[in-house]
Amino acid sequence: MRSAPLPSRVLVLNSGSSSVKYQLLDMRDSSRLAVGLVERIGEESSRLKHTPLAANGGESRETAGRIADHEAALKAVAEELAKDGLGLDSPELAAIGHRVVHGGQSFTDPTVIDDSVLDEIERLIPVAPLHNPANLTGIRTAQALRPDLPQVAVFDTAFHTTMPESAARYAIDVKTADEHRIRRYGFHGTSHAYVSRETARLLGKAPDDVNVIVLHLGNGASASAVRGGRCVDTSMGLTPLEGLVMGTRSGDMDPAVIFHLMRVGGMSTDDIDTLLNKKSGLIGLCGDNDMREIRRRIDEGAEDAAPAQLAFDIYIHRLKKYIGAYYAVLGRVDAVVFTAGVGENAAPVREAAVAGLDALGLAVDGERNAVRSDEPRLVSPEGARVAVAVVPTDEELEIANQTYALVRNSNGNGNTNGQARGAGQGHA
Repeated sequence: MRSAPLPSRVLVLNSGSSSVKYQLLDMRDSSRLAVGLVERIGEESSRLKHTPLAANGGESRETAGRIADHEAALKAVAEELAKDGLGLDSPELAAIGHRVVHGGQSFTDPTVIDDSVLDEIERLIPVAPLHNPANLTGIRTAQALRPDLPQVAVFDTAFHTTMPESAARYAIDVKTADEHRIRRYGFHGTSHAYVSRETARLLGKAPDDVNVIVLHLGNGASASAVRGGRCVDTSMGLTPLEGLVMGTRSGDMDPAVIFHLMRVGGMSTDDIDTLLNKKSGLIGLCGDNDMREIRRRIDEGAEDAAPAQLAFDIYIHRLKKYIGAYYAVLGRVDAVVFTAGVGENAAPVREAAVAGLDALGLAVDGERNAVRSDEPRLVSPEGARVAVAVVPTDEELEIANQTYALVRNSNGNGNTNGQARGAGQGHA
């Protein structure tokens, strides 16, 4: 007896501490049926913006007023979807896919969520105190709304679990590191996975045949070295603080600076945490964390152009260091690819990042680099030894694809509660 066909829709939820981003996709053609955002949850000024892309001509609707908690937020989302005939009670909904920031070493693939998975995500809170609690809240709320529906966790860290120990280990006492789960985990994994694979497609090659340096440059920024579709190194570490200069995060820094600030500056650990995560990076250097504004100050020769120029130069210097380092790690590079808000839209960043790297086969073509497009494209000169590319990221689509593939395979095996390979096999 043949089983009924699997419904085609997947709801993707990204639950933050005070926000919920969501997208509803039809996996038959990867089209978006609706997108939205609930922000400032728990405040009097809460806001929900909902855009039905396949109904009502795509006209957005906004509602304002206090939304007390994540449960109320998801109920409000469900009501908005229902207005367009896309409610959470629809038989067309196959699963809900959740972005979970930290999966440690336990989760190497998307995983159907059960009690043991929830317990492990909770155990990882000490290494992701800002993210995993919010992710758990979103999952539990969605489970309460649709307890019959498969809920799938897709982990930011999963793509980076292929790193060798030589890249993942810090050079500190092994016993101490293991006891406190200290190692490089990496983040933005769904973006790095999607972009590296799409870059191979752009080059007309299989992912297994391509070595790529991915530069995910948004307010948060990270780099990865991807050999044959597998991550072998990445810039973020135990937390998203390590690595590139970011909008408000310092990136790489001598750890002794922390001791100095405690001993000489009299700062508490909380003060230093706030400094390095929220008051450093571009905003700490020049007062702006928006690359568009920084470039405006530089290009217009504003009175405050000098600190903006210095911030830009430091940002680019760090990028160049990682490009060179990951070139050495990979040995052979087929493409350097830029993605996320800054990477996709800031032509001066792309140009400056590869300037002077001609000996490595890297250059951009001025006309190609100046083109604005939502499509994957090459910005390197014709016949360049190493491609320089711009590939818009699509983390929601990646989460939906991984969620649907897992549920479809589980359904085909007569098991809708299965976990993906490597899930739940020990602690991070």
